[in-house]
Amino acid sequence: MLDGSDRRAPRRTRTRTRRRGAAALTATCLLLAATGASDRLAARPGHRAGAAEGPAAAARRAPGTITLAFAGDVHFAGRTAARLGLDPALGPVSAHLAAADFAMVNLESAITTRGTPQPKTYHFRTTPAALTALRDSGVDAVTMANNHAVDYGAEGLADTVAAARAARIPVLGIGADAAQAYRPYTATIGGVRLALLAASQIDDITNADFRAGPATAGIASALDRPRLLAAVRAARAHADAVVVYLHWGTEGESCPTAEQTSLAADLAAAGAAAVVGTHAHVVLGSGMLGRTFVAYGLGNFLWYGTSPYPHSDETGVTTLTLDRAGRVTGAGFSPALVGSQGLPEPQTGREGVEITRRQAELRGCTGLAAPPAG
Repeated sequence: MLDGSDRRAPRRTRTRTRRRGAAALTATCLLLAATGASDRLAARPGHRAGAAEGPAAAARRAPGTITLAFAGDVHFAGRTAARLGLDPALGPVSAHLAAADFAMVNLESAITTRGTPQPKTYHFRTTPAALTALRDSGVDAVTMANNHAVDYGAEGLADTVAAARAARIPVLGIGADAAQAYRPYTATIGGVRLALLAASQIDDITNADFRAGPATAGIASALDRPRLLAAVRAARAHADAVVVYLHWGTEGESCPTAEQTSLAADLAAAGAAAVVGTHAHVVLGSGMLGRTFVAYGLGNFLWYGTSPYPHSDETGVTTLTLDRAGRVTGAGFSPALVGSQGLPEPQTGREGVEITRRQAELRGCTGLAAPPAG
């Protein structure tokens, strides 16, 4: 397993500490203005071990709970390529990520300067600096199990795997072989033993040609459902809470497909506490499937261009509260809007209310129950 339980504050830098302090102050201001989440506890290198919580976070945190934050697809390409030169790269929304005990997004690009573009319409690539930029923006883990992680073929894949191995942030859902690609990242946070896995359900060239095998590099595939479910069961045997981050769904469709609902049910039965995902370029509904929280679509987040679908610029950060037994006891949503430069901008006032209302209404076609309030 990729274990983060013993990789904490001793390896952080002064710059990182100052950045976290600034993010926490911003988060407190945002909480006073609108919505938000609790202050961050130590979870991996660079996090503030034992840092005091701000008054707003302390008021909202129930004793014996932790918070997990999830957001959608990220690109450092096109109009967002220049964000690599800015700090934090994700802008003000970083405060919402840094305010949680653990935060995760999907990096939808190869990490390479080499390779051959694959026979597909869109190609994305970035540099290893993207992983550092996400780490410095309050992100604790990145999934690369998606349909753009191998846009530049075997050479690009080799570079991506090397960059992931060298990064000071966990990269899930991709690896030098299947064992690595399906391997969970584990950490003990606030007494909760957490395991996170990632996989792609998109039936495309990446899943067909670059699915990780016994001795071949690639992504973790949710199309190999038995392998994914076995990985979840194995993780659950050692963790209080298992979270699965998927790439799934149909572009532009705001209701889940039969494949999504079927997989969500199987993952819940296998012991997942939460299942979240992206790909559709629009937000989908979320809620409870028995004891399992499911978010069918987190939407675009740091977005390279424009999408032709209604409300495709609406996004946000979904924050879950877990108790020490690993049960989801609350879910919250901090709305944001992808601006003209591709940056997710936190929304308050009328626009924030409307985004949140539409996100809640999307639950109607999911078959999920309303989650407990976050």
